[in-house]
Amino acid sequence: MNYVIGIGGVTNGGKTTLTDKLMKTLPNCCVVHQDDFFKKPDQIEVGEDGFRQWDVITALDMDAMTNTVKGWIENPEKFARSHGVLLSSSSDVANPDEQIHVLILEGFLLYNDPRLLDVFDKCYCITIPYEECKKRRSTRQYTVPDPPGLFDGHVWPMYIKHRREMEDSGLDIEYLDGLKSKEDLYNQVYEDIQNNLLNRL
Repeated sequence: MNYVIGIGGVTNGGKTTLTDKLMKTLPNCCVVHQDDFFKKPDQIEVGEDGFRQWDVITALDMDAMTNTVKGWIENPEKFARSHGVLLSSSSDVANPDEQIHVLILEGFLLYNDPRLLDVFDKCYCITIPYEECKKRRSTRQYTVPDPPGLFDGHVWPMYIKHRREMEDSGLDIEYLDGLKSKEDLYNQVYEDIQNNLLNRL
């Protein structure tokens, strides 16, 4: 059984932390990080707001990401092996068809590419308020440092715009409170996924 989870949401909301914890505890779990598909800095356009447009879907090679996801869907075992994920042997399961393979897609614009909308079995979106997001963003060290004014001039307005698009996508999205402790968030999501998986078997 294949099961695809989306963990989307605002920048610095805790997506990667949650994903990393889930990856360690879910069975045969692979992860695809949307951030791994950013184009090179010289391919990122400068917008009317004067900033390089990092926070838009065209900053990402979504063709490559979609193909990566398709690769997992076609053969999760082969994908897992090629990404160094240890698989529980099928002898651990009475019926090999009951073997569960989980894929987590993690990113800030997961629900904004129409090609990915129908792959998800479960969608989460982490939200945090503006003030908290700005505070967390200002303490993060990025390879390409944020220029002054980027958060208010580009990052947050794009988040609001894309959140509206996401809400209009028709996906059944469960919103998570990013102000909760990392442990509470993890427990909430892990329990939810376990229940969903049990209901599928």
